[in-house]
Amino acid sequence: MTADEQKKQVGDAAVAYVKDGMKVGLGTGSTAAWFVKAVAEQIKAGMKLTLVSTSIQTTQLAESLGLVIKDINDVGMLDLCVDGADEVGPGLALIKGGGAALLREKLIWEQANSCIVIADAAKHVATLGKFALPIEVEPFAWKGTVNRISDVLIEFDITMMPKARKKGDDYWITDGGNLIFDVACGAIHEPAGLASALKSLTGVVDHGLFLDLADVALIGGPDGVKVLHP
Repeated sequence: MTADEQKKQVGDAAVAYVKDGMKVGLGTGSTAAWFVKAVAEQIKAGMKLTLVSTSIQTTQLAESLGLVIKDINDVGMLDLCVDGADEVGPGLALIKGGGAALLREKLIWEQANSCIVIADAAKHVATLGKFALPIEVEPFAWKGTVNRISDVLIEFDITMMPKARKKGDDYWITDGGNLIFDVACGAIHEPAGLASALKSLTGVVDHGLFLDLADVALIGGPDGVKVLHP
């Protein structure tokens, strides 16, 4: 199976967790897009859902499929959130943020009673860190923030400097108006410690380590969908 076929496989499989009347968060990225499309089919078939989105990109996709996206502030707690990941590690520790939506994704995840991560087989790893870790940074005084980030990384034996993500010659600006810096960690041996240290830095809005948030992982593959728990 191709990666895209696996992504569709898990996007379709995640719909089994969606029940009529639920409040559901829609994730961002190429895998989550398949879930959004599957949800659209369920709604066309008569299912009633209240939907919120983790990004402008997902909102645009959902609305193009005829779905109505509500403001999370008007919806409150969610029953379920389904989203993709760039890496799924031990204990369902995740790296997310390849699509630069990590802040809004994490806000939605933390407002959901249950979170399901969906991914193709290549995203399931033994150790987090091969995929660059995204860090969202307040633009004001960002150079000082990056210096502090670098100091923290060294404490965790990560020597690579944060690299600003760009679109062409311009800095990538997130939906929240912030910058994204990516760190080629190689391996993250202490995800919890690194997550806490980065979050404590003034100027760091958030980071792409999603720990203790996923309740279930659906991993695609030629032998079918694997269901993983923390």
